[in-house]
Amino acid sequence: MLYLLAVVGAVTIAVLLWRVYSSERVGIPDTRRHVAPDDDPDFLRKLGEQQRKKRDEDE
Repeated sequence: MLYLLAVVGAVTIAVLLWRVYSSERVGIPDTRRHVAPDDDPDFLRKLGEQQRKKRDEDE
């Protein structure tokens, strides 16, 4: 029984350490997270600037 508890404790510690030092925390880019253009603030800002510039040119 004592060995079983030791194994469960070791696995728990390993999982916690893995979550703390996972690729998100280390700085490795996560390729699964893609931002759609309509969710990207820089894209929306540039789009707004282009529309304003076009509207100013038309006037």
